[in-house]
Amino acid sequence: MSISDNVSMFYNAKPHIFEKAKLLRKNMTRAEEKLWEQLREKKLLGLRFRPQHPIDIFITDFYCHPARLVIEVDGGIHKSMEQKEYDLGREGELENWGIKVIRFTNEEIENNIKQVLKKIEQICKERLSELSPDPL
Repeated sequence: MSISDNVSMFYNAKPHIFEKAKLLRKNMTRAEEKLWEQLREKKLLGLRFRPQHPIDIFITDFYCHPARLVIEVDGGIHKSMEQKEYDLGREGELENWGIKVIRFTNEEIENNIKQVLKKIEQICKERLSELSPDPL
């Protein structure tokens, strides 16, 4: 991987963000672990997802670079108005980088993982077709 790949995939994240991401990877929630089990090793459409991935000043729950897609897993804290406002602002920042953010609750992942995976697959396909250059 060249340095330009790192800059583009991590959007200039600083070293302390990488350290925090490493800690978060070691302490994933049950729902994050369940989703990761389904995404790891390119199980979904042959795409590589990265858990607790640094992007600029943020750490995303899961990131797929080819699809420019962030998947966030929301626990109870995300129901508060303050957190919802923060999440919206954060999504806006990520969208400025051309990244789409989708969210699932812990409950959706715990209770209906097949539906969650179907939705992720559908969005990945849409994103890949939007991002790939048109054939000549």
